[in-house]
Amino acid sequence: MTASTIRVESTPVSTATAALSPAFRFPSLTTTVPKEFVHRAAVAEVMLTDWHRTDDTRFRVTAQWPRGHSFFGPIGGHHDPLLAAETIRQVGSLLAHAEFGVPLGHHFLMWDLSFVTHPDRMRMGSAPASLDLAITCTEIKRRGGDLTGLRYEAVIHRDGHVAATGGASYTCTTPAVYRRLRKGRCTAADVRPLPLTAPASPQSVGRLSPMDVVLSPIGEPCRWQLRVDTSHPVLFDHPVDHVPGMVLVEAARQASAAVLGRTEFLPAGITSEFLRYAELDAPCVIDARRLPPETPGEERVLVTGQQDGTTVFTSTVTARPDLG
Repeated sequence: MTASTIRVESTPVSTATAALSPAFRFPSLTTTVPKEFVHRAAVAEVMLTDWHRTDDTRFRVTAQWPRGHSFFGPIGGHHDPLLAAETIRQVGSLLAHAEFGVPLGHHFLMWDLSFVTHPDRMRMGSAPASLDLAITCTEIKRRGGDLTGLRYEAVIHRDGHVAATGGASYTCTTPAVYRRLRKGRCTAADVRPLPLTAPASPQSVGRLSPMDVVLSPIGEPCRWQLRVDTSHPVLFDHPVDHVPGMVLVEAARQASAAVLGRTEFLPAGITSEFLRYAELDAPCVIDARRLPPETPGEERVLVTGQQDGTTVFTSTVTARPDLG
């Protein structure tokens, strides 16, 4: 289970207010969607650029992937596949706020997140990648007219071709319910994170910089402690009371790179389930082991995270031998 929220002092932003942008007067211009809608504090971390509803359960969303990024940088001439995961994650909160009326300040508890990429459509070009997403909501849950949960599937198109597919599900709660659920741990000020641990060698986990490593060695093969750097400007874009889901997905990517011996790793897909909150003030042990391939030439790794003897998340990472 992973939750996210952005707290703001202003009243909830309506769809009509969001439309009053430069693009409203100059339709040929491109802007990002409001950063609050995708639970980001930095405008630079917003991937989505526009959206519209096509019927009760389907939406069209546009996005852009940069050629360079401080964390989701290029890998072997390809866009980082985790950009697909972050883009899909952002879609869920955008639709909740902009189309389903969830107020800003509500909390989102993500239960699963998955993506599969088509490598030929992930190659870097001479300009940022412009994307069109077809979104289908397969489960829309309401209570008293208010949205309480959503499952959705995404097909990401680039230049008219499918670049990636994936999906996610979450539930959303009011601040009052979240406070009861978290029992005194509902704000960043309530939790004192563990001291920052030493990173694994960046090359051993498919990274270039020690500051981007989320695993710390513990002297056991294929096991690490989750390294939680709450000052990281991308992984911890704003103060939170638990480890964000994208940090856990990144831990799965890095653990798989280590198990497979890839110094440059381009995962073909990752399927993650979040079972409990990953807390900031307790060690989280990351285990990784190979799984039998489902198709010839494929490699798979199962990554799990445990805290206090309880599993908090699992990820199955798929790799192709010719892609890093």
